[in-house]
Amino acid sequence: MAQNLLILVLLALVSIPVFSADMERAREIVEQRCGLCHGTQGEGSSVIYPRLAAQHREYISKQLADFKSGKRQGMTMNEIAADLTEEEMQALGAYFSVQPPRSHRVRDKEFAAVGYFLYHRGNQYSGVAACKSCHGPQGHGTKALPRLAGQHKRYLMDQLQDFNKRVRTNDNTIMYSIASKLTELEIEALARYISGMD
Repeated sequence: MAQNLLILVLLALVSIPVFSADMERAREIVEQRCGLCHGTQGEGSSVIYPRLAAQHREYISKQLADFKSGKRQGMTMNEIAADLTEEEMQALGAYFSVQPPRSHRVRDKEFAAVGYFLYHRGNQYSGVAACKSCHGPQGHGTKALPRLAGQHKRYLMDQLQDFNKRVRTNDNTIMYSIASKLTELEIEALARYISGMD
């Protein structure tokens, strides 16, 4: 038992310098490539670019791999991811996952309440499932599904519309079945509500 504990401690000590080196490499890549659009802490420099702060590391590294392979289309991101190694993609995922999350102040709370209802209960009349059933009650997502809480409203709206038009070329199957049933009002209300989630 004591020997197993000693081995675990030694493995942890050995992995600290490796993790530190990976984070330093990720920081370099962020400063050279990512920061202009996504901000140096993943806060998003514009409402058209996603916030990456506190996003799951596995989700980020998968999206980067999808951009690299062309499975997900986005001209700029396809170019940026083209020469990233698997280790660099994982390091970027780890880097952004530990950055502090942010949220927006929601001004029209009555309109956002429609989004609250849809997010937590869905729309039984049109067959839209509750967002929380996949992305969680707090919008924090999972390793396979993105954190939505605090995301830019405009980015959320664009993604839902891209899923509906099948412009979003990866992770489309389930999201198409949802986005295709949402009205413009529902998309706007959801985006407002989600952008204010912590």
